Amino acid sequence: MRLQFEPRPTPSLAAQVLAPIAAFALTVVFGSIFFLVLDLDPFETLHVFLVRPLSSANGVSEWLLKASPLILIGLGLAIGFRANVWNIGAEGMFICGAIAAGWFALAFGDGDHAWLLPLMALAGIAGGMAWASVPAFLKVRFGTNEILVTLMLNYVAVLLLGYLVRGPWRDPFGFNFPQTALFGPSALFDPLVGVYRVNTSIFITLVAVGIAWLFVQHTFTSYRMTVGGAAPAAARFAGFRDSHSVWLGLLAGGGCAGLAGMMEVAGPLGQLTGHISPGYGFAAIIVAFIGRLHPFGIVLGGLLLSLLYMGGESAQIMLRLPAALTRTFQGALLFFLLAADFLIYYRPRRVGRR
Repeated sequence: MRLQFEPRPTPSLAAQVLAPIAAFALTVVFGSIFFLVLDLDPFETLHVFLVRPLSSANGVSEWLLKASPLILIGLGLAIGFRANVWNIGAEGMFICGAIAAGWFALAFGDGDHAWLLPLMALAGIAGGMAWASVPAFLKVRFGTNEILVTLMLNYVAVLLLGYLVRGPWRDPFGFNFPQTALFGPSALFDPLVGVYRVNTSIFITLVAVGIAWLFVQHTFTSYRMTVGGAAPAAARFAGFRDSHSVWLGLLAGGGCAGLAGMMEVAGPLGQLTGHISPGYGFAAIIVAFIGRLHPFGIVLGGLLLSLLYMGGESAQIMLRLPAALTRTFQGALLFFLLAADFLIYYRPRRVGRR
């Protein structure tokens, strides 16, 4: 007897909804075993990792602040993923959006301009879309693999940012640190509550969630992209062009990532530095799949991944654990989620040997 996997005729809707919950539960079990191997109390460590970050008002503020870009980037990526357009370059698009917005902030931030923040937001969207147009053009024109192109462009964007903050944009009064001058008040979002860092940019994310929901649920374009991703042959027979899905999927991801980059530099950072993202572009891929590519599910996924980021920082401070712990949890969560998805669409069956 041997084990063979065969496609399920109708995947269970309940299983698809419960899969992220099961994946998170298995991640917690994995974390407990991992902490035991490190000779740590798993209950105390998980409390520090998952509960303590939200035990104060400042913790809740940081939780929402980190969740906002994750949700926004995840929304853009999910549009492409629905059409099987695999954008792995949100990190680079995030950086390019921040660079484009930062140019306007450095050029006009000294004055009192009410139009500057909207202009920076448009620049961030345009910067992310411009970066996304490179793999879109190469995919449509030459049939290149968008996974490889978008992934490699991340490193180009990091090098471009490093050149700018160490070269022409470096703050002359910054003691030779790789950073620009601080943005002026008109180039920054206002704090939402008192002295906490969460700011009014989270309303942009809330609006984006509503727009994404309307697009996914009530537009023919979204239906066409979903059909193209699920049944490419049927989509071509119906006259749906693959190139439209490629362009729209990558540009949506680039625009959302670029806007998130603008929100980061015009919010908690207030300037451009050599490291403006802790990996939001990569973590947002997990967010999109945890949320089952649905806007409201992505909100929950973004809040969960934000908690993991904060838990990693809390564990570094209180337990002196390495920063790589956060990525370990993210990787375990993605692994268990993919495993759950596989079992949703395929079932094991014993077959006899010939």
